[in-house]
Amino acid sequence: MNAHPTLVGAFALTLALVAAPWAATTSQAAPATTAPATAPAASKLHAAMRELWQGHAATTRDYADAVKAGDAAGAKKAADAVVGNAKKIADAVGGFYGDAAGKRMLELLAGHWAGVKALTDAGKAGDGAAGAKAMQDLAANADAIAKFLSAANPNLPESAVKGLLVTHAGHHANLIGDIMKGDAAAATKTWSAMQAHMDTIADALADGIARQFPAKAG
Repeated sequence: MNAHPTLVGAFALTLALVAAPWAATTSQAAPATTAPATAPAASKLHAAMRELWQGHAATTRDYADAVKAGDAAGAKKAADAVVGNAKKIADAVGGFYGDAAGKRMLELLAGHWAGVKALTDAGKAGDGAAGAKAMQDLAANADAIAKFLSAANPNLPESAVKGLLVTHAGHHANLIGDIMKGDAAAATKTWSAMQAHMDTIADALADGIARQFPAKAG
């Protein structure tokens, strides 16, 4: 379950989502708080957010599995799925914050994927320098996402958002390391922790939105 030494060393402060040219989509929003006190029910919003963020975890894992196997076609399919999922996440929240915010969120998610992809490719190649650079980029992006979300929603404190994203980055790094080492048992354990944390991120975002827009999110 421990990540590659090269990846762990790079993981001081991590995670994120920003920078990488993607086709725009209308919308915005994303994960974020360490979970603001129990918020309004908004069960449908919570369910939708969980499904979307679990999709992010699944498609990025599919990419790592394909890269490990040397399956170029599978890697491309998974990468396309990551982008498609990010667009859905942006669209799911666009109705609350508008098109401009949606485009910005998509840019941030693109940056996250750029960092995760670079980290995965570096893990496969055993390139410690590239892995360290990817982690630095993810950390900087996490900061950008935290600022963006906290500015849009006062119920999503910047420090809490950053904390969630740093943990998420650690799961990416550990899972990639487990997969590249071929350690199935460790990967299974990391995957379970990652899935649980994706629900935490999704719930934090849904809670924040429900508090800010109770009439629309209920």
